[in-house]
Amino acid sequence: MDFTFTEEQQAATEAARAVFSGVAPDGVPSPALVPGAVAEDIDRPLWAGLAAGDLLGLTLSPRHGGAGLDLVALCLVLRESARVLARVPLLETCAVAMALQRYGDRGLAAELLPRVGRGELVLTVGANGRSGHDPAELAVTARRVVAATNGPSGEGFGEALGGAPGAAPADAADDAADWVLDGVQSGVPWAQAADWIAVPAHTGEGRAVVALIQATHDGVTLAEQVSTSGELFAEVRLDSVRIDNRALMDAAGAWDWLRALLTTGTCALALGLGEAVLAMTSEYTGKREQFGFPVATFQSVAVQAADRYIDLRAMEVTLWQAAWRISTGADGALPAEGDIAVAKIWASDGVRRVVQTAQHLHGGFGADTDYPLHRFHAWAKQIELSLGPAAAHEEALGDLLAAHLLG
Repeated sequence: MDFTFTEEQQAATEAARAVFSGVAPDGVPSPALVPGAVAEDIDRPLWAGLAAGDLLGLTLSPRHGGAGLDLVALCLVLRESARVLARVPLLETCAVAMALQRYGDRGLAAELLPRVGRGELVLTVGANGRSGHDPAELAVTARRVVAATNGPSGEGFGEALGGAPGAAPADAADDAADWVLDGVQSGVPWAQAADWIAVPAHTGEGRAVVALIQATHDGVTLAEQVSTSGELFAEVRLDSVRIDNRALMDAAGAWDWLRALLTTGTCALALGLGEAVLAMTSEYTGKREQFGFPVATFQSVAVQAADRYIDLRAMEVTLWQAAWRISTGADGALPAEGDIAVAKIWASDGVRRVVQTAQHLHGGFGADTDYPLHRFHAWAKQIELSLGPAAAHEEALGDLLAAHLLG
């Protein structure tokens, strides 16, 4: 493996740094100081800046106005976003757009993806199921029914298409059939700000599918939830939500691939946040003096900081391994899911250890709400548990090892 980044990937990193350079981690009220969400909306000026920098279309095909880059490039940008706790659904929007481009209806992709790249549409995805512990696709059911007569060409299929919820089931081969969705997805990031929500579901045959639903669709209810990081999330409840057939990605592997993108992207967020926190810790311990010497020169402090540096390097190499496997489709001793599980184990445990050590080395100053470290700690906990904690991925990795005996 060669982890040297291409010129295009390096250019994406530089563009991201320029866009995020003006973002302050304390740009909104602290989650420790407000009873609800820190803000009612995403950072719209930053979202516009990402669009102006062509970063929202980074992984889209040129035919959709994108740069045609891969997941590695996206992870490089996500890494930079986490350094400043950027309050934008960059991961969710890009991951859903990539899934739509790969598995979705071509007409729908041509309609939506150029607008995504221009920053006109915000996408998000429900990946937590009801509780965050069970597979997300099991929280929503999708059943096919006889399609209602479609409206004029170009009419938004997010509109109610008619037909009673109890309509007769469609034949499995009927491409004109509609889909009816029922269930709940909890902890959907920034759903109130999103135009479209990707919802994993399961069919009567047990297949996992992904539905694209407009947030304003009839039968969709959003209940406010607040994340550990203080951001406004939502419980998305679907009550007989009927969608056009082309709004559903039912190709084999669509949800698995989207979940892989989300998990790997979350590892990139953990890495960027951890690197920012370690840099803060290094700066603080280099200036804070005891007994006439910077505390960074004390052996116990240096050893703890060195351990966290090792964590970050392990997080980095496992992240690029997973992103490389997904981007190239390269073979390995285990399926790519194994590399993704290893990356998330390191990301979850590593980012937790980094912020805990930072709090310890900062002393009481680390808990001061006038200093941004406490906000990084809240975001780190959110990232640690997103898409499953380390224990869940250790179990998944164990299952893979059992199924693929290594010689």
